[in-house]
Amino acid sequence: MTFSTKLTLSAAGLMFAGSIATADCADPIKVGVLHSLSGTMSISETTLKDTMELLIKQQNEAGGLLDCQIEAVVVDPASDWPLFAEKARELLTVSEVDVIFGAWTSVSRKSALPVLEELNGLMFYPVQYEGEESSRNVFYTGASPNQQAIPATDYFIDELGVEKFALLGTDYVYPRTTNKILKQYLIDKGVAEENIFVNYTPFGHSDWSTIVADVVELGADGSQVGVISTINGDANIGFYKELAAAGISADDIPVVAFSVGEEELSGLDTSNLVGHLAAWNYFQSAKSEANDKWVAAWKAHAGAQRVTNDPMEAHYIGFNMWVNAVKQAGTTDVDAVRTAMYGQEFPNLTGGTAVMLPNHHLTKPVVIGEIRADGQFDIVSQTKEVPGDAWTDFLPESAVLMSDWKELGCGMYNTETKTCVQLTSNY
Repeated sequence: MTFSTKLTLSAAGLMFAGSIATADCADPIKVGVLHSLSGTMSISETTLKDTMELLIKQQNEAGGLLDCQIEAVVVDPASDWPLFAEKARELLTVSEVDVIFGAWTSVSRKSALPVLEELNGLMFYPVQYEGEESSRNVFYTGASPNQQAIPATDYFIDELGVEKFALLGTDYVYPRTTNKILKQYLIDKGVAEENIFVNYTPFGHSDWSTIVADVVELGADGSQVGVISTINGDANIGFYKELAAAGISADDIPVVAFSVGEEELSGLDTSNLVGHLAAWNYFQSAKSEANDKWVAAWKAHAGAQRVTNDPMEAHYIGFNMWVNAVKQAGTTDVDAVRTAMYGQEFPNLTGGTAVMLPNHHLTKPVVIGEIRADGQFDIVSQTKEVPGDAWTDFLPESAVLMSDWKELGCGMYNTETKTCVQLTSNY
């Protein structure tokens, strides 16, 4: 029997049943942590496991949740995409966790998605992604394209005068879908298709010499070239090393990355990367009292040399919203918590407030930073909070769709036909 089954109490009965709830806490509330601790994505995901352990520790020190302690149940899907489904099933059926926080790549999320929907599990997904999905069993606390990719492209055009674009990505669903959106967006803005170079490489790719040479050739006529990078994992190390070896600076060909943050840069010699960019919704260098407290707590927990980054903030927001939703619902039951999540607000680390929308996405600021020699970022652009879109406005087939799980109970509602297409795992 799961904790959520044992502790589904009506609001009226909470006070009367308090002693029973406390007695049931021989079994703690269980939080599943589904992040790769080995393989190509461990460079990014290990720190998210550590983040969840810190957040759970902080909540337990504050009195736990519903008078119970919280236990982290950590598994390692090892950057093996089918294993995310197996580990999600293990967490939900064997460990009987009440919620899962996990995944990084979209292929790992999509691997787990059918299991989550079959078993009515709930997962908080903390990383920027391509959009074009809305599941009732996932809360997307990272950026959708209108909160990262589109604003970064506008910055390239409006602030840096980029005329030709190299869209470089790892070969899986997130880069391919994001670049499909960006290519159409650029064409709509008047960029000729021949001035858009698109290339995909496998996870862990290491030989970048030919691709970098192709990017350089794109600007042979004197045009300003910019690289929009959806390269994931440790392949970034080789890419940036090749740029430096080719003598390419940010003034020559600027790069804006969507999957490179402080954690990835901590393993690189950044002296030749100064001035290149990343687009996220948070940087460690953000100036706010909440961020100062979080960075201090993180370093005390993980070590003085450890850095914070954007997906960590997404877990920070998502976990605290989940805690507040559980308190509001009086139970960890997935359906009750889902309902309580809509409209949840929690301070973000950049000085604003995150709000959970009925489409399971957050409001988030768009923040663009320049790489410094110390591996941190100087923030060069920051917006107010932008509502996340599940379905992009820049593809005709998606522009007519909306997601509203609160009122419509639908993640794929066609605004023209006024009908709901209820997809489960076939996104």
